[in-house]
Amino acid sequence: MTDLDDLLSISEEDQKLITLAKAARARIGALEGAAVRDTTGRSFTGATVPLTTVSLSAVDLAVASAYASGADGLEAAALISAEGAIDQKSMDVISEMGNGRVRTYVCDESGEVMAVLAGEN
Repeated sequence: MTDLDDLLSISEEDQKLITLAKAARARIGALEGAAVRDTTGRSFTGATVPLTTVSLSAVDLAVASAYASGADGLEAAALISAEGAIDQKSMDVISEMGNGRVRTYVCDESGEVMAVLAGEN
């Protein structure tokens, strides 16, 4: 298998993250849904919170949930977005919590993978 093939293959656990992110978005009709997996295999989800008093991205909420549960790092992340894109702030949040080594799946609202961003290994 080539490096590109390896990058494009989606493990069963990573596919689960995409499904969880899609469900988090759909549950409240949010702009985005996200899911992360910590280094012990636990999954955490988040959806965009657009309140007047607090505004959080789906990634912010998923990573904050992992952190608040005692996670010491991340293995993988998935984002579902109508644009099929991820902003730099969200990438920075994932990178900080994952020590720069998190495979991140960026998907459109149907769950189709638009990009796979591989952290340093």
